[in-house]
Amino acid sequence: MAAWPLWLAALWWGSLSALGMWVVPTLFAQLPTKALAGNAAAALFSVQSMVSAVLGAGLLLASRADATRWHGSQARDARGFVLAGMLLALLLEFAVAPRITARVNLPVWHGLGTAMLLLQWGCAAVVFWKLARPVRATQIQD
Repeated sequence: MAAWPLWLAALWWGSLSALGMWVVPTLFAQLPTKALAGNAAAALFSVQSMVSAVLGAGLLLASRADATRWHGSQARDARGFVLAGMLLALLLEFAVAPRITARVNLPVWHGLGTAMLLLQWGCAAVVFWKLARPVRATQIQD
């Protein structure tokens, strides 16, 4: 059961990867209009933001409960990436997405949203990578 934080990190990174690299491009390729695909993508990204927030909260709880896996400077760095990823998810949902949906200066906000999603994906990847690495005795002493 000690591996559950790793599973949370894998689910976070995997869900962002699947949505951004396969699901949304498939929507735009298969649905009859871009408007329909965009609406479906917006709904999925909204769900993903909440998934990211919940998984991030779980990872933060794990960092307090599982001292051996999260001990040392490498794990402390992972906490920062968890917080950054959660912040990006919430900003995307509550600050950027409403402007995209309202089509206010769409190219700018869509570009910013894409960049924020990529940064969130990077944060999740770093957390997954850091938790997947074995803890060495030298790291525990940090």
